[in-house]
Amino acid sequence: MRRFQHYIDGEFSDGEASYPSIDPASGAVWAEMPEAREGDVDRAVNAADRALYDGPWPKMTATQRGKLLYKLADLVAANAQILAELETRDTGKIIRETSAQIAYVAEYYRYYAGIADKIEGAYLPIDKPDMDVWLRREPIGVVAMVVPWNSQLFLSAVKIGPALAAGCTMVVKASEDGPAPLLEFARLVHEAGFPAGVVNIITGFGASCGAALGRHPKVAHVAFTGGPETARHVVRNSAENLASTSLELGGKSPFIVFADADLESAANAQVAGIFAATGQSCVAGSRLIVERSIKDKFVSLLREKAEAIRIGAPLDMATEVGPLATKRQQDNIGALVAKSIESGARLVTGGSKIDCDGYYFPPTILDCDDVASPSLIEEFFGPVLSVVSFETEAEALRLANDTRYGLASGVFTQNLTRAHRLMKGLRAGIVWVNTYRVVSPIAPFGGFGLSGHGREGGMAAALDYTRTKTIWLRTSDDPIPDPFVMR
Repeated sequence: MRRFQHYIDGEFSDGEASYPSIDPASGAVWAEMPEAREGDVDRAVNAADRALYDGPWPKMTATQRGKLLYKLADLVAANAQILAELETRDTGKIIRETSAQIAYVAEYYRYYAGIADKIEGAYLPIDKPDMDVWLRREPIGVVAMVVPWNSQLFLSAVKIGPALAAGCTMVVKASEDGPAPLLEFARLVHEAGFPAGVVNIITGFGASCGAALGRHPKVAHVAFTGGPETARHVVRNSAENLASTSLELGGKSPFIVFADADLESAANAQVAGIFAATGQSCVAGSRLIVERSIKDKFVSLLREKAEAIRIGAPLDMATEVGPLATKRQQDNIGALVAKSIESGARLVTGGSKIDCDGYYFPPTILDCDDVASPSLIEEFFGPVLSVVSFETEAEALRLANDTRYGLASGVFTQNLTRAHRLMKGLRAGIVWVNTYRVVSPIAPFGGFGLSGHGREGGMAAALDYTRTKTIWLRTSDDPIPDPFVMR
């Protein structure tokens, strides 16, 4: 059985305790994980705090920081397959996706490597003739990063990359439900040559690790990805240290299909949006809103594609849907599907867990037309699609915006003017038109409402990890005038 360790202050070490990690494809223990508690958290934050102000890191130029990020990117690319296999083993996410996704993660580190020496200050044309005033952008401080188990190398890169480019130090908490790839990633950080304490990677449970990290007095910013309820605890905790927060939360994303759309392309995009990654994606297009005149045809096409999906072992490259990450998730999805059917939703396909080892649940479609189904409101975080239909564009927009969330959305139409109207009208941080589930380090990522605040990706993310310092220089040699008058 493999045994993992924390990475704190440039060294690998055991946690105050340990716990078993379950392979979701079999339900069997496959590794032993370190469990950080308050003492480990304190040690990691203090290491990050020392590294922020002392030693080589604060003395490095922005260009030197960028070179370290380039080296890390190369190491991620070279080790992508190893990291992918670990993520698949620990979370059940299929190797077909983890291999491609982690290879692309290297591009995020390359992007922020290039940004490191392009974070600029400013000279202000101040309204006082004997003053010169500048703005400097400095690192915000020690950052606590809380990363979920799904797509964790990607969801950590969009935090670690911009924070390092800005000059911050950090403590990264990997999810207790699948920390193996991030704990292994720590070895690449070490090999790249980052000074001790700049990047610390731990794992542990919410009450004994996450809470202690978020409220630590030396933490200046908390970058969190997860669910709204946990985010509320994060925000409450931040009242202890007055840390700023960025929250990338869940979604109940609408996927709108008009009658003039390329239905084959739209169907493939819908499969990608809800059944890829076994539906365990914050941007999952879980609400299909389809024009009534083509509803039966489109749902029939989707059912055919859903029932043809190959469900199997996640380490098999031919597998298209693997297990859910935890038994808890499998039980939650089964219960919510049953509750939705009881409320009147009609089962099109799927609907109950597969009778085999591991935490498998089949691609499921629920017809929710004219039904107040819980499946239209609650986030499954699984392969379940809820379908409703519309007659008019205005109705489609109303249905799409009828959610507390606002992360992603999809629009499928060949009518360009209609597409532009919907781009403006949709209350979501991301609008994909005639495509879905596409990302890039260049493009900001984030949502509205219960989907959180702040953005990951792009230059804006790097600026979020800085704070502004204003510098005043008096240029006159004359004595300072009346000291009792504010200038």
